[in-house]
Amino acid sequence: MPFDLATRRSGIAARGFTLLELLVVLVIAGIALGFVSINAMPSERQALQNEAQRIALLLQLARDEAIVRNRPIAFEAENDRYRFLIREGSTWQPLQQEDMLRERAFQRTPIGLSISPAVAAETNPLRIVFGREPVDKPFLLTFSSGDSSVSIRADGIGHFVVE
Repeated sequence: MPFDLATRRSGIAARGFTLLELLVVLVIAGIALGFVSINAMPSERQALQNEAQRIALLLQLARDEAIVRNRPIAFEAENDRYRFLIREGSTWQPLQQEDMLRERAFQRTPIGLSISPAVAAETNPLRIVFGREPVDKPFLLTFSSGDSSVSIRADGIGHFVVE
């Protein structure tokens, strides 16, 4: 088989990538990485929505605990943190034996809080009490941060929906 320089050059060119092909791949990878990084950092509304989802599940748990324990349990929130309390005689004590209902800080602070209908004895911090009865008054708990707001709607029979 004779040595042919033209055949050898075409063989080398066929096995590698051109500079243009490499640049196209880099541009596509850069665009994909840009989309991933945008989705990795949640917006203010998404962060508030995630926080409200977590709290809605915890409110459901606290309500069920109040019924099972046959003792009132309260959700208490300030603009930087929230916790659950249990009634001990005439005082409220933090629920320490329940890891799920421990005190937590909001992921992004400060958070504006409001409840509708307004609680009769407006307290600071905001407090929602779950009694021993399976039926309670419906309410709308609203969290706001900046221009975003998310609400948890309680129907009074144990369903908590994030809106």
